[in-house]
Amino acid sequence: MKTVLKIAAATALVASLSACGYSMEQRAATGALAGAAAGQAIGGDTGSTVAGAVLGGAAGAATTPR
Repeated sequence: MKTVLKIAAATALVASLSACGYSMEQRAATGALAGAAAGQAIGGDTGSTVAGAVLGGAAGAATTPR
């Protein structure tokens, strides 16, 4: 159950922060940082951190500013 809560919290964090920034590069960087933090919190190893950064960066780059 704790893993499910960690995944839900990390997903919410990445989703809320991936759109921060005015340019695509800023949003990608913000998403990558949030994704890396979430990957480390969930997986606790380098592979999870890198995977989180890649997914967060892609999510941030794919969003549009409000």
